[in-house]
Amino acid sequence: MLLFVMGVNQWREETEWPLSRAVDTDFHLRADGHLTPEPPSTGELPDKFTYDPMNPVLTTGGALLLSDEFRPGPLDQTALETREDVLVFTTAPLTEDVEVTGRVKAVLFAATDGPSTDWVARLCDVDENGVSRNVADGIVRVRAATPGEAAENVVDLWSTSIVFRAGHRIRVQVTSSNSPRWDRNLNTGEPEETATTGRVARQQVFHDPACPSRIVLPVVPSA
Repeated sequence: MLLFVMGVNQWREETEWPLSRAVDTDFHLRADGHLTPEPPSTGELPDKFTYDPMNPVLTTGGALLLSDEFRPGPLDQTALETREDVLVFTTAPLTEDVEVTGRVKAVLFAATDGPSTDWVARLCDVDENGVSRNVADGIVRVRAATPGEAAENVVDLWSTSIVFRAGHRIRVQVTSSNSPRWDRNLNTGEPEETATTGRVARQQVFHDPACPSRIVLPVVPSA
């Protein structure tokens, strides 16, 4: 099997998938936009944002096949990351290369005040100049058993292979839309096929010892 490893832009031959030597490694969402291997040890206030389905986050790159105005692949995320409805969590500059090869998932402890909503997670590579480019993303549609109450949500970001180079930073975006790649959730709980009106949802993402939101990266140890 041939595997293309981004970051170093090399083809590599492998005999198995997934790689047994890859180690699932947690990077925790933390206060003030930090992303750290260490989990929170004390209470941290949740991050909040408002998701308006009438003003969704527009698709910016990714594994997609849409009209020409929506380009696929890794694109600069600067404009998207300035939006108030996109949470951003970033590591310190890496001191050594970190290879991530395999299935990526995000575990989000989150709450919405509505009966239904979406959670979108996106993994990005931030270079030495501060330019953030998307690597992988995913979405999960949920119905809130108890609106406003934190629930564990697992977002599948599918698989990737990339080396985050020393000096780069690993970043995670969390939001509630990626339109038109994925249909907007109108936050009403009504059937998607017939719903015609939307409502604004007030969202919370938790990161404390009881609710350790995180991204799980299959890290390949250096030889």
